[in-house]
Amino acid sequence: MALPPPDPQFVLRGTGAAVHILHFSCGGPEPDIPLLFSGSESGFIHVWNLRTHRVDTALDGHGRKSVYCVETMGGKDRLLSQGRDQRICLWDLAEGRTSVTDSVFTEHVGFCRCSLLKVAQGRWLMAMAARSLEEVQILELPSKTSVCTLKPEVGAKLGMPMCLKLWQLSCGSQPVLLAGYEDGSVVLWNVSMGKALSQLICHQEPVMSLDFDSEKAKGISGSSEKVLSIWSLNEQQNLQVYKTHELVNAGISDITIRPDKKILATAGWDHRIRIFGWKKLKPLAVLDYHTATVHCVSFSDHSNPRERLLAAGSKDQRISVWSIYAQT
Repeated sequence: MALPPPDPQFVLRGTGAAVHILHFSCGGPEPDIPLLFSGSESGFIHVWNLRTHRVDTALDGHGRKSVYCVETMGGKDRLLSQGRDQRICLWDLAEGRTSVTDSVFTEHVGFCRCSLLKVAQGRWLMAMAARSLEEVQILELPSKTSVCTLKPEVGAKLGMPMCLKLWQLSCGSQPVLLAGYEDGSVVLWNVSMGKALSQLICHQEPVMSLDFDSEKAKGISGSSEKVLSIWSLNEQQNLQVYKTHELVNAGISDITIRPDKKILATAGWDHRIRIFGWKKLKPLAVLDYHTATVHCVSFSDHSNPRERLLAAGSKDQRISVWSIYAQT
């Protein structure tokens, strides 16, 4: 008989607002303290100490407008955050600082999270939804130089970009972007050439979230429907539907594949977190703790697999933290 799903290992309370984004920074050498960053609807970024389960710092840089993207940039002292104030902020948190060192005005009013890719030591590419409805802009950081603007062909009618994922096969190879759009399609872009390589309609509704496994050349996306779409990329760089998985309840806010590519988690509008095996999309567990929509899921980057955690943030203002399938 299958084991009953576990309870959370611990719960973090005190954001005072719905939690929209989570990001771990746990891979540092001892005595580095493992951290979890959360972005909330009130505009605060909370830095959680995972040893004490308390907030170490609260960062306020988005004019009390909802924060929906937080990423570290090569260590826990450099942070990027994105908010509904149409700004992407760069932070310097070294030696206890809490200052925004630079920012980019996005002029985009949607909820599309930017995507970061490290291309060299101290150099990053960032993809973000642009001011023009269907466009995606690629910048280099920290210089903020524009690399290109990705524009769909005339008459493509993709609608707004909803989710973005920059990746490259290996360090030094051409950066590529996967973008999910309002019309339900996923498009693969060659960033260097600024052109679309392939387009696939995966959903009837806007693509809310996607993740991609570059080793297996396979990705997954979710929308407001009851379907997860799994798609693959062949050697000719064409996207094709691999399989679909019917869900019990409609609505997926977020999807993330664990760094070891063994399992994935989804954040549901039905208040539940679902765990699947990534190889065959076998349902493994339903984590039922939250009392409102789960907005985000994130796996920790602990170097020791036994310490790995899964965190979920919800509209109920709580963050549940789970130790799940960490032994395998």
